[in-house]
Amino acid sequence: MENLGGPAIFILSASALKIAEKIRDLIPGAEIHGLARRLSGADVSFEDAVSHLQKLYKGDREIVGVCAAAILIRALGPILSDKTAEPAVVALSEDGKHVIPLLGGHRGANRRAGEIASLLGGAAALTTAGDVNWGVALDDPPEGYTLDRSSRTKAFSARLLSGEKVRLEGEAEWLAGASLPLSDDAALSIKTGIHISDDKLDTLVYFRKSVVVGVGCERGASPDEVSKLVHRSLASMNIDPRSVGLIVSIDLKADEPAMHALGKALDAPVRFFPTDVLEKERLRLSNPSEIVFKETGCHGVAEGAVLAALGPAGCLALEKQIFGCATCCIGVRAEGPWLAPLPGAARGELFVIGLGPGGSGWRTAEAEILIRHSTDLVGYRLYLDLAGPLASGKRLHPYELGEEETRVRTALDLAGEGRRVGLLCSGDPGIYAMASLVYELLDREKNPDWQRIHVQVSPGVSALQAAAARVGAPLGHDFCTISLSDLLTPWEVIAKRVLAAAEGDFNIAFYNPVSARRKTQLDHARQILLKHRPPETPVVVARNLGREGEEVRITELAKLDTSTVDMLSVVLVGSSETRISTDGNTSPRVYTPRGYAQKSGAGEEVR
Repeated sequence: MENLGGPAIFILSASALKIAEKIRDLIPGAEIHGLARRLSGADVSFEDAVSHLQKLYKGDREIVGVCAAAILIRALGPILSDKTAEPAVVALSEDGKHVIPLLGGHRGANRRAGEIASLLGGAAALTTAGDVNWGVALDDPPEGYTLDRSSRTKAFSARLLSGEKVRLEGEAEWLAGASLPLSDDAALSIKTGIHISDDKLDTLVYFRKSVVVGVGCERGASPDEVSKLVHRSLASMNIDPRSVGLIVSIDLKADEPAMHALGKALDAPVRFFPTDVLEKERLRLSNPSEIVFKETGCHGVAEGAVLAALGPAGCLALEKQIFGCATCCIGVRAEGPWLAPLPGAARGELFVIGLGPGGSGWRTAEAEILIRHSTDLVGYRLYLDLAGPLASGKRLHPYELGEEETRVRTALDLAGEGRRVGLLCSGDPGIYAMASLVYELLDREKNPDWQRIHVQVSPGVSALQAAAARVGAPLGHDFCTISLSDLLTPWEVIAKRVLAAAEGDFNIAFYNPVSARRKTQLDHARQILLKHRPPETPVVVARNLGREGEEVRITELAKLDTSTVDMLSVVLVGSSETRISTDGNTSPRVYTPRGYAQKSGAGEEVR
């Protein structure tokens, strides 16, 4: 998935925080990145300004620096290379009066500068020739238009700047409203439209994404077969594939790989209509089919979907075409390119996201991207709070502990409606969290609305990893995890697993060690372990990892006070080989050797 992160608002002092907060509140997905030693209250803190800026830049992250422009220039100058691939970088004075697009002017920086200036009542200092002379950037068309052969723009603009005129062919408000030097008999021309154009050096061509393609296919249709039919149909009308702005079908095909492969290949959104909506178009179909009706409940999929997308005033530009097990037809939107909100429903997506133990520093970049991409967030109240500013602007669905199945059902239902849903879990979603329950419900209930959604699990740093990292390397050799909760697993089964781990001399991570109702299980497990390993075996009790109130204690198995452990804790118990290392200069460190010393010794004996 592309980088969907909003702007990183870069600040170095508390005096810039107020203006940064204004920008964050006005721009969806924006985050404040602040220098840790000088201010608090930032969404993301960093220690080194230069390395942090360079990391953002290399990650293609838009940067709005509320600081001196020179700071951004000096930090990013050494890594500048291809200007066609650079993210937008904007400098903003602390009073909000001066906004300067420094880099990526035609990759959104000019537009962002104008937006911020408008929001704050300041002025955008645009210096790119197109914006200054014509009020438009020829190499950066607005959404809904694609520039053909962008490499020609530089020479084309140079000729305009030298005094040549240009003529417009086609309709586009963004060009008609610009200050271009127009002349009906000019040698230079700018074309907008949907059709394949002659390849002329004197012409810039912008394809308007106003074409809608309706597709139907049999279950498991070959993506290649569907693609060939669509391209053949477009070619029969001399339509350039880059003019396709929407692909539509029946919701029964929402999980069809061929549909989504086509959308990706044509860089066009795919939307779906329910059967009853398509059947309403029956009287307008050019090729109604009783066979299709028996299979789907409507008399036409491809044609019905195009007509539903275009609305009552629309009509087919190309009737249904058939190739193999696929059908295709074409329509053209008269009002201009397809822009949001689009007709139909997107395929629902469910992201099962691991937040890590708590703090944002342990959260993966993928998790943050998926949260930003979500329309809805579902989770235990604490987990929604841990998402922090990433949850801003999302529809939130909070639940209490014990409502795990309700949480998952809600997330699946919302995704079944075509939404992008983030199901938030602490730690890793596949370790005593919601990922397993998601797949269990999908497998058990065979709900057709659920079966069509796309499910993606995003891993997170688990509590056992975080606890181990805090104290050293206690899990350096074979280990297992055991949940001591008997809500879903009988205690007899849990005790058998503890015994097996004890006899196998595994390092053990105990999850759900104690709750308000369960007070004895951890002590029972401790008694089992004491029969199989030394009383001085190291034990780590970690609580509130990565969050306020974090506490990590090292003790011994025989001295473990189970009354000090709660549900916010994870307990690591070492094997018979686990050691506590102290050198007097640092805190004690726990580690489990992997046997390298023995291996080294054996090698010496062989030699």
